[in-house]
Amino acid sequence: IPVNLSEVSEFRLLGFSEVSHLSPLLFVVLFSLYILTLMANTVIALIINSDNTLHTPMYFFLTQLSCLDICYLSVIVPKILENLMVGTISISKTGCAMQMFFFLFFGVAECFLLSAMSFDRYVAICYPLYYTIIMNSRVCKSLVAGTYICGTTVGLVHTSITFSLPFCGLAINHFFCEIQPLLELLCGNTSPSEIQVIVVAVFAIVGPFLLIIYSYIRIISTILKMSSAESQKKAFSTCSSHLLVVTLFYGTASSMYLRPKSSYSASVDKLLSLSYTVVTPLLNPIIYSLRNEEVKGALRKRWRKINFVWK
Repeated sequence: IPVNLSEVSEFRLLGFSEVSHLSPLLFVVLFSLYILTLMANTVIALIINSDNTLHTPMYFFLTQLSCLDICYLSVIVPKILENLMVGTISISKTGCAMQMFFFLFFGVAECFLLSAMSFDRYVAICYPLYYTIIMNSRVCKSLVAGTYICGTTVGLVHTSITFSLPFCGLAINHFFCEIQPLLELLCGNTSPSEIQVIVVAVFAIVGPFLLIIYSYIRIISTILKMSSAESQKKAFSTCSSHLLVVTLFYGTASSMYLRPKSSYSASVDKLLSLSYTVVTPLLNPIIYSLRNEEVKGALRKRWRKINFVWK
């Protein structure tokens, strides 16, 4: 029986009900990944803040990325773990709206932060003599503030519009209040809502991605003009970590949101959601630490200090 959302106070999250026999294993795996991700991102942020040699714009943005990943993950994973422990769970209408808002807020902020990081690399490689002038503290803080403003705007607009529409179902076939599963519950013609999701995706995903593409076109063009092969290698190495993170994040996000509702599949949707809500935040600090000599050097220095204290 169709039910209008205004008449109820909660939804039901079905989670992984189709593979409930694997719940204990999934719980252990996801809980372990959650703890590892929190630790990895916290260590990166602490190392950067404690080492004066890493107090540069690039590492300032990396600290912000680690903080966003921690928050982004914490909005989703606790509910997943609860779902795996007890099966289908209830979430209040207000709780569902808040979860969607913060999910969008942190996700969109990360999209724009990645574009700010590409701008930082663009200035560093294309205008090295003016780098410290252009990327001063005020500019860096303004770019970060802009990412949070964009995240807040998208989160508020999308959440308020979605929850002002009538729903004809209460069971969300997902482990959190994701956009696509909620569209499945809307009454009548959902085309306007689908268009809304695509418009938001274009603004929040395609817009920053185009800025990143433009930055790297200019970066690659500048690198290829360098006379020294060693200089080219060094310039490329400073961008490789960021490119890997961008590929991971935008690859999963675009496959999730830049597709029509007709191609929606609950199982595929859950798999993609796990990849960008759990796997990507774990890989980000690993990529930056393993491929960055300065970060590895700071980690080794910190480890030696810890060993010295314990001895």
